[in-house]
Amino acid sequence: MTGPSQISLYQCSIDLPDAEATAQLGAHLARLLQPGDCLLLSGPIGAGKSHLARAAIRCLMEENGEASEDIPSPTYTLVQTYPAGDTELWHADLFRLTDPSEVMELGLDEGLESGICFIEWPDRLGSEVPGDALTVELSDRGQGRRAVLRGPEIRWRNRLLRVENAMKGPDDTTG
Repeated sequence: MTGPSQISLYQCSIDLPDAEATAQLGAHLARLLQPGDCLLLSGPIGAGKSHLARAAIRCLMEENGEASEDIPSPTYTLVQTYPAGDTELWHADLFRLTDPSEVMELGLDEGLESGICFIEWPDRLGSEVPGDALTVELSDRGQGRRAVLRGPEIRWRNRLLRVENAMKGPDDTTG
């Protein structure tokens, strides 16, 4: 069995000049997600974690013929679920949790097994962090943001390369 320290990670950085770019990143990621995937969204308050998750959830719902309803931040409810065809989407905001044992009370293990999960404040998971999850770290960069995406290479590399290419503008000749 491969231990966590032996897993090869793939990482990329994407500049997000505005909220629209953050929403585009969420939509591009959504199109590549499959049941069992988990996105761990980290960054300071106001970094765009909920905005990115909402854009991804909205995209997945619409692509599966679901009505794109209001998608509130789960700050106070802790977990919101949404239908997307045969897959359930889980959006969790763990900011208010004080102990990792509280996570299992939310039923998040079910979402991690068969749904697609978006988890804000993943540090609250403690040792329960899914080893095959994609981490999306959002940080300030000038007037915009930067997203650093990192996950096990075998699971995420090809998908992240597609996201990187999709996020490049038509005038972008770098990389």
